[in-house]
Amino acid sequence: MIAKVNRSKQTTFDSLPIPRKKLSQMAACGSKKIIISKIDVETRENELALKTIFRLMPSKAAYSKITFELHFDSHMMNTILIAIPQGPLAKDDFELTSVLDVKGVSAGPHIIKVEMFELWSSGEKLTTANKEVSVEYVPIKREDRFVKVPIVKYVAGADLIIVSDSDKGIYHQMEEDIQKEQTGRRDKW
Repeated sequence: MIAKVNRSKQTTFDSLPIPRKKLSQMAACGSKKIIISKIDVETRENELALKTIFRLMPSKAAYSKITFELHFDSHMMNTILIAIPQGPLAKDDFELTSVLDVKGVSAGPHIIKVEMFELWSSGEKLTTANKEVSVEYVPIKREDRFVKVPIVKYVAGADLIIVSDSDKGIYHQMEEDIQKEQTGRRDKW
């Protein structure tokens, strides 16, 4: 005799319904995008605070790592790798603040460019977004020497994980170990 089992109609974490609003947003977007919505610049004594606000479309779940490049007067200044946290409490909007040491930089207009992208394993840039802002810099202290490119003092992000240089080394070592293990498993002809 075969008995028919009625399953529970209570939703579990495995079977949560997707809200219609979220489905319509995903369908409207169609593809992955990084949108840099705002760049705010605040001048301090020998410092520029650069706040970058960006959004990940269709949601943060479509991303794992993003590269953030900062250019000052068309000179590459800083590159950081951002790991996107996954989870129910993480948001799709993020804020990243960089503080630039501009001691000795000449007064006048300067162009700051922010570029964000995903990087494929082949080195190709995917899902690229960039935005420029022009800053009229007036130094509070006059210096005798002039610096072409300022130094990044620190980078902080709300709800983001900044991958440091030591972490990059660990990830690189792990990738090399995985490649060695895969070549060791191959049949040698």
